[in-house]
Amino acid sequence: MVVTIRSLGLSGIRGYEVSAECFLSGGLPAFDIVGLPDAAVREARERVRAAVKNSGAKFPVSRITVNLAPAGQKKAGTVYDLPIFVGLLAASGDLPAPPPDAAFLGELSLTGALRSVAGVLPMALAAEKAGIRQLFVPASNAAEASLASGLTVYGVPDVAALADHLRGDASLPPAPVWTPEDSGGGLLDLQDVMGQENVKRALEIAAAGGHNLLLIGSPGAGKSMLAKRLPSILPDLCREEALESSGIWSVAGMTDPKHPLLTRRPFRSPHHTTSASALAGGGPAMRPGEISLAHNGVLFLDELPEFRRDVLEVLRQPLEDGEVTVARAGGTLRLPARFQLICAMNPCRCGWRGHPDRRCTCSDKDAARYVEKISGPLLDRIDLHVTVPSVEYDAMRRKETPESSAEVKKRVDAARAVQTRRLAGTGAMCNAQMRPNQLGEFCRLDAAGDGLMKNAFQRLGLTARSHDRILRVARTIADLDGAEDIGPVHLAEAIQYRNTDILKG
Repeated sequence: MVVTIRSLGLSGIRGYEVSAECFLSGGLPAFDIVGLPDAAVREARERVRAAVKNSGAKFPVSRITVNLAPAGQKKAGTVYDLPIFVGLLAASGDLPAPPPDAAFLGELSLTGALRSVAGVLPMALAAEKAGIRQLFVPASNAAEASLASGLTVYGVPDVAALADHLRGDASLPPAPVWTPEDSGGGLLDLQDVMGQENVKRALEIAAAGGHNLLLIGSPGAGKSMLAKRLPSILPDLCREEALESSGIWSVAGMTDPKHPLLTRRPFRSPHHTTSASALAGGGPAMRPGEISLAHNGVLFLDELPEFRRDVLEVLRQPLEDGEVTVARAGGTLRLPARFQLICAMNPCRCGWRGHPDRRCTCSDKDAARYVEKISGPLLDRIDLHVTVPSVEYDAMRRKETPESSAEVKKRVDAARAVQTRRLAGTGAMCNAQMRPNQLGEFCRLDAAGDGLMKNAFQRLGLTARSHDRILRVARTIADLDGAEDIGPVHLAEAIQYRNTDILKG
């Protein structure tokens, strides 16, 4: 007799349906799992065997064959323990066959208890699309699975409770749909930063338009302090973005079982010793990297020149395309990577070049060599280059309270609302994501603006990419100003953020 149990698997960060076909036949006792299983899937034999015996059921003494279909897709992880368990007992007659619209996933302990697995959210979303209406998952994964609409999710504590449910002896309660609680703050506030009004203005523009930002200044000027407060003024995640980002975190095993949905934009800050594969993703398990974990959020690279050059060059293609393609011997993986890049760096190795007290000990060649660690193509993809001056003593002793993040966020949200209406149906979410063909429609310049741009293009030696990025920033500044068209004043402010003289020493 063959019993087919519906389950789910992961391919990259996408879920797909898997069928566990269980067949009991005569012959010498054996337990084989086929369908391109990895070592963790093959080891399910021992976990299922122990769980069956420790749950009080009788393990069938026959030749057992389990096929995980589609057989041509490699299966990985411990997610198939539960469907194999259910199929085995259903084939032997100890359990009734489950409903055709039910699916099972989860890892078994030797005692029969269920342990949580990674990637439940994308698998639950795939179950919804596949027509599955009942999903049985480990109890600790129930809140995450309930985020997929159209499913009745059952949190299973152990196989004994599942067996009673399938036999009709005692029903498992459906898991309630998880709803986010009011976070009530907790983010670092711009109000803590004294002075640095020009940098705060740049942060506001970056947040309003989703632009990349480079902060350049001496040690202690507040670069990291300012960058870490950017999340407090970013627009809130919409549900589509939250599900997309949470799915990536789920595959990486980083979601909190009690709070499975990200309610704030991700903020990732990898150390400068990070490898290229850790940043881009991949590895033996083909996991998402830091740039995918920062999807719909911020990737902050502190001490930018200290990163290896090959690591930084990984960023170039994702910054343009919004996704990263990882090609390895084991396969090719496409991951979303639409993030906002925020970088901070010193102007030289000692860090004090350009400081008022002239304490820098670096020669011109040393400073140039330090900055040359960052390639021109990468710098060209950063919209705003901002000098962070040293904070003066009087600014730190100022008694008036600086503007709070909540006040800045109101202006950012208003500007984003304008962009959302303007870009509706185009696939872009903000000005930084506008395609070149949209610039001619939404970023038109008058005669004065065209002359200003032509002069800047020739004087600063801008590239075509720099030209387009200046227009996007100018569009954001105009949106913050509530202007319908880009004026010369908006364009002039955008141009000044491309001034990279500090990088030239």
